[in-house]
Amino acid sequence: MHDKRDETVQVLIEEFLTSRATRKPSPHTQAAYRRDLIGVAALAAELATPPLPLDALSIEVLSPRLMRAAFARFAAERAAASVGRAWSTWNGFFSFLVAEQVVAGNPMPAVGRPRAPLPVPKPLRGEDTPEQLLAAAAQAQGQGRQRDPWPERDVAVLALALCAGLRLSELLALRVGSLAGRPGERRLEVVGKGGRPRVLPVEPDLDALLVDYLDSRVRRFGSRSVRPASPLLVDRQGEALRRGGLQYLVESCYRRAGIGDRVPRGARLHALRHTFATRLAEDGAGAAEIMRLLGHASLASSQTYIEVTSGQQREAARVNRTYRALVGLVRPSS
Repeated sequence: MHDKRDETVQVLIEEFLTSRATRKPSPHTQAAYRRDLIGVAALAAELATPPLPLDALSIEVLSPRLMRAAFARFAAERAAASVGRAWSTWNGFFSFLVAEQVVAGNPMPAVGRPRAPLPVPKPLRGEDTPEQLLAAAAQAQGQGRQRDPWPERDVAVLALALCAGLRLSELLALRVGSLAGRPGERRLEVVGKGGRPRVLPVEPDLDALLVDYLDSRVRRFGSRSVRPASPLLVDRQGEALRRGGLQYLVESCYRRAGIGDRVPRGARLHALRHTFATRLAEDGAGAAEIMRLLGHASLASSQTYIEVTSGQQREAARVNRTYRALVGLVRPSS
């Protein structure tokens, strides 16, 4: 076992965070790791016998008994999900220390972990709300408050979320070259959560909408704007859409459609993804196909490159009734 008695818990935390950086977590995730580790460590230092300043807390002091006491104090004013996240972070921290031969064992199995409730889907409310949203976005008239309306782009964004179930980060990561394959067998190559790729089937009506959007982009910015490496979704200046711009775009589509009261709080853009999944389930798609289409982590490791354009999964995507709302939205070329 390595002799790290001279290193404090704070120093070891920084070593752990450095090791996690190779996995390319987001700055928000890395900050959450540090916050959970330091927060519990500070409580453990207070509860130690005798109490210690945080910068004097050594790893050998963190016994299962002290960790249970620290987590009990930590959990007193926090939701179960926050406590569960902190428990996972500390479990990862101790697993790292065991692998580095800093400690002999991981005390976290002796610390109670709250059972987080399953997340409740938050789709758009109302039977025909997705259809109303798409139809309103497709109408250039009625957008007079916008200095430069771009209905083709707006419809493409909504259709990708409603008919492919993409997360915000996945939408932003799309490139023009992400749309691949022959007509009738088109697919979308998506970089999912944690950098995991997946491939989604694109039905002809969605394909036509995306082609219509790209054609409108060529008219606005020229053919160089649609090179394969170019971002698929751009703003009205032709620059890559960013998180805030995409959220504002979707919010403005909700307002123009007059459906703001049907969008669940806390799931503004994500409500479109939830609507995709909910409609698939309601219309008979199997759980395995839905989870693959959504790119859930529980199916990721051994099925990272699963061929989503296979017949069974293409059929699962095809039953999504939102596709019917796409018919007729493409403008005839002049």
